[in-house]
Amino acid sequence: MKNYSPQTSFRTQALTLAIGTLFVSGLAFATLPACAAEPAGEVIDLGASVPDPARIRDGLFPEDTDCPDKAELEKAGFKCMGNERAPSRFSLPAIAFKVGSADIPELFKRQLDAFVTALSPLRGSGRRVHVYGHADASGAADANTLLSQRRAESVKTYLVQQGVEAQMLQPVGLGAREPKNAADPTAPENRRVEIGR
Repeated sequence: MKNYSPQTSFRTQALTLAIGTLFVSGLAFATLPACAAEPAGEVIDLGASVPDPARIRDGLFPEDTDCPDKAELEKAGFKCMGNERAPSRFSLPAIAFKVGSADIPELFKRQLDAFVTALSPLRGSGRRVHVYGHADASGAADANTLLSQRRAESVKTYLVQQGVEAQMLQPVGLGAREPKNAADPTAPENRRVEIGR
């Protein structure tokens, strides 16, 4: 039995014990319930830069680069554990959208084209990526939620028109609930889209 330090969380201890019990009893990992949400990873603020598609793939799907022998391991009946980095979320330009608008500016399209290059080869893979729309707090909460949903859907539409599989993308409108600049909820940088898992 492994000794745990006081810093080891109860949840980690329970999970380790449960996994150990599964191994001892001969049960497969498939008996463990799947987590509903991905762990929170790094938020990468792209600003005005156009990201490298390889960096996007690595950020969204770190398990692919953390475990280069994944296919061989899975073929042999094993699961690749890698170093278990959480997927990143990419924040597209802070002032991309005008007040009340879901129209995609030109700089934003150049950045989205890098996501097209990164995601198009994954057609048919069953992968899922969320497109999170955000609004500032200058309007009513219901209106902001609808506007942020329109922004997320606008980005999805653009990506699909350029070749990304529609089923891969899930638009989510968050309204003004997660401001980038919490000190000033009406600040322009709160009007943005984030792409992540």
